Amino acid sequence: MTERHTERAVVAKRVDSGTPDTTEIRELARAAGYEAVGEVTQTRTEDPAMHVGEGKAATLAATVAREDASVVVFDNQLGPYQTYNLGNELPEGVRILDRFRLILEIFGQRAQTRKAQLQVELAELRYELPRAEAKASLARRDERPGFMGLGEYDESREEDIKAQISRIRDELERIEETEQHRREQRRESGFDLVALAGYTNAGKSTLLRRLAADVDVDENEGVHPDLDTTAESEDRLFTTLGTTTRKAAMDQRDVLVTDTVGFISDLPHWLVESFKSTLDSVYRADLVLLVVDVSEPVEKIREKLVTCHDTLYERNEAPIVTVLNKTDKVDDRELERKREALSALAPGPVAVSAKTGGSVDTLCERIHRELPDYERERLVLPMTDETMSVVSWIHDHANVETVDYGDQVVIEFEARPPVVKQSRAKAGDLVEASA
Repeated sequence: MTERHTERAVVAKRVDSGTPDTTEIRELARAAGYEAVGEVTQTRTEDPAMHVGEGKAATLAATVAREDASVVVFDNQLGPYQTYNLGNELPEGVRILDRFRLILEIFGQRAQTRKAQLQVELAELRYELPRAEAKASLARRDERPGFMGLGEYDESREEDIKAQISRIRDELERIEETEQHRREQRRESGFDLVALAGYTNAGKSTLLRRLAADVDVDENEGVHPDLDTTAESEDRLFTTLGTTTRKAAMDQRDVLVTDTVGFISDLPHWLVESFKSTLDSVYRADLVLLVVDVSEPVEKIREKLVTCHDTLYERNEAPIVTVLNKTDKVDDRELERKREALSALAPGPVAVSAKTGGSVDTLCERIHRELPDYERERLVLPMTDETMSVVSWIHDHANVETVDYGDQVVIEFEARPPVVKQSRAKAGDLVEASA
């Protein structure tokens, strides 16, 4: 990610009722590289013209001037007309970002791969399309080329956006086909696929590092070419945009663990849909670890679990294990109270501290139990020049129990069903070649 000069920002938020909480939007602003130097909040119904009331808009302008801010970050979705009117109230040159434009900016900064860049572009186009449609509709209705000072109406812009969306979808589908083929190759090579899911800052990247500690991956073998040997673990939102996969340090079986983009509250459907190909790493896993920050208030955890379940259970068929992370931040009594309060949404969770390594061994044991059962197999191989290479292949991809050498080679092992199937095919080839 390119280094950028930190800009001073004023955070703004309106809620219909209750007390506005700016904690998350401040973290989002920090993740985007802004320094929150002030905030303006309001509790009232939405004002059609400026989202906040006229008096609060004046307060916002004064705060921006006093703090010498160059950006206003709204923790709300603003319409184009509201953005225009607010801009007229603020000092000249001050930019306005609503919640979703800020998230898209963060995504754009994090996008390092072609897939991530395409997903960001798709999300931006989805964000822009309804605005272009509204602008076109009003321009046609009023029979004039401009829309309330928002700029010239380009008659072809709406169709251009739709065409670009179609093009990006096609390219993302081709990328996903390649990634799905790679996943199947991994399974055939004896790897179980485990995906980490959950909200940003739940500790997924830290847990990935803990599960895969001190494991070197030889990327030259061609089995899993996209494996990374490191995964960032920073205390900020959206450190991980794409996916990071590492081989886990587990004695029982070969496991690849993938850390995916984190969920965030109040994401609209169009934004989730733009990143669904990233979520395919979750949907197509053998096991999903749903990581939550157990140090948060129980109502906040419950709300996040509901959102995650709505997304995961839509297409996911793999078992889901809830991981109550950051136990180093709570005492035993609080942990037990929250475990009980969340039992309906998170039955049988595993409580760990990815930071300290506490109970990670227990999590590894649970992973082993939840993954698909291995099949037991006994093969009788003819003694030929190629037999030892097949035996070596089985050793690399299965848990070998015994090998007896005589006139024939008898090998007993257990492995994933695809590996058993492949080993039978290899044994058949040996028999046919020796006949």
